[in-house]
Amino acid sequence: MSDRLPGFSTLAVHAGAQPDPTTGARATPIYQTTSFVFNDADHAASLFGLQAFGNIYTRIGNPTNAVLEERVAALEGGTAALAVASGHAAQVVVLQQLLQPGDEFIAARKLYGGSINQFTHAFKSFGWNVVWADPDDIASFERAVTPRTKAIFIESIANPAGSITDIEAISTVARKAGVPLIVDNTLASPYLIRPIDHGADIVVHSLTKFLGGHGNSLGGIIVDAGTFDWSTGGKYPMLSEPRPEYHGIRLQETFGNFAFAIACRVLGLRDLGPALSPFNAFMILTGIETLPLRMQKHCDNAKAVAEYLAGHPAVASVSYAGLPSDKYNQLARKYAPKGAGAVFTFSLKGGYDAGVNLVSKLQLFSHLANVGDTRSLVIHPASTTHSQLDDAAKITSGAGPDVVRLSVGIEDKEDLIADLEQALGA
Repeated sequence: MSDRLPGFSTLAVHAGAQPDPTTGARATPIYQTTSFVFNDADHAASLFGLQAFGNIYTRIGNPTNAVLEERVAALEGGTAALAVASGHAAQVVVLQQLLQPGDEFIAARKLYGGSINQFTHAFKSFGWNVVWADPDDIASFERAVTPRTKAIFIESIANPAGSITDIEAISTVARKAGVPLIVDNTLASPYLIRPIDHGADIVVHSLTKFLGGHGNSLGGIIVDAGTFDWSTGGKYPMLSEPRPEYHGIRLQETFGNFAFAIACRVLGLRDLGPALSPFNAFMILTGIETLPLRMQKHCDNAKAVAEYLAGHPAVASVSYAGLPSDKYNQLARKYAPKGAGAVFTFSLKGGYDAGVNLVSKLQLFSHLANVGDTRSLVIHPASTTHSQLDDAAKITSGAGPDVVRLSVGIEDKEDLIADLEQALGA
C-alpha cells in the first residue's frame, strides 16, 4: 500500500493479520496450543525476563489472540491491547494495575448492571472502593476526587438507556486530578466513537457484544492509549517501581507508551489467569471484519424502531439519543455522528407488569441477557440484569420498573416494527 493511512473498514479486515508464513493460509489460523517451543535456553530466558517478545504459554499470549489485539488497538487508535476472557475480566485486570487496598476509583452511575454489582460488591474483597458520580453532572466527578482516587470509569454509551457520556468534559476532570480515564466502549464500538480521540487513557470492551457481533463467543479487551505518564507522583507503583518478578524492571521506563498494556499482560493476565481461548479470538476476529457494515445497519434500524415506539400510545417515553427530542441528542451529534448505537430503552404506561408481559409476547426479538447480536434482543432490566439493585438505584441507572431494553439487530426494520406492534397490541 501507499503511505496513506488505511480507512476504518480496511483496518477491520486487515489490521494485525498476514498470510500464514508456513501454509499460506489467508485467514488467521487458530493456534490451539497451550505452549510454544523455545529456540534455545537463552531464548527462553530472554522471553521470561521481558527482554524479548514472543510466545511462551497461551495464558500469557497466543498468535491468534495477538492478531485480535493488534486489530482492536488499530481501530481504537491505541498503542497496544490485551485480549482477555470477558469484559468483566478486562475491568479486573485494568484496576489491578492501578489500585492498592484502600484506594478509590470514581465511576459513572449509569453503567451496565453487572459492572455496578462488580464494583459495589466483588471489588470490596480486594479493598478497592468505588465512589459514584452522575454523568449528567460533571461537577459531581470533581467533588468525588480525593487523595485516594486512582482512576475514573465511564461508559461512552451507557447501558441500558443508551445515553451518551461527555467524554471530553470528564477527561478534563481526570487530567486535573492526575488520574487515568477508563472508558468502556462496548455499546459504541470504535466505528461510532473512539474515546482516545476525546481524552481516554484506557479503553475496555466486552468483545462478546458488537465487536464479535454474533452472540457466539465471550471475550474482553483492554486498549492502552499510550497517553498517561505512570511515573508521576508515585501513584502507580505497579508501573513505576521496580518489579521483583522481573529482576527490577520498571515497566514505564522500559516500555514507554505501551507500558500499561504490558503491565496488564505480565502482572495481571499472567497471575490472575483470565485467558481468552484462541478459538474465541478467531470467532471475534471474523466478526470484526463486518463491524462497519453491521454497526451502520444496527443504528439505522434502531432509529426507525425508536421513532415507531415514540409514537405508540402504549409507550410512555423512549430514551434514544438518536431522536432529535432526546436530551442526549446534542452529545450524540458530537461524539457519534454516524449513529447513536443500537441499544436503548423505552418505558411502558403499564409499568412493571407491562414490561414483563411485553417480552413474553415478542416473537422475532429474542428474550435474553445480551446485546450486540446480529439478532434483535429484548430484556426487562428491573427483573433481570438490574434486579440486584434497589428501586432507587434501578431508576438512577436507567432501569426503572417500567423500562424495557432493546438491542436492535440487522433484520429488516419492517419486520421488527411488526413484531413490536403485535406484542404491544396483545
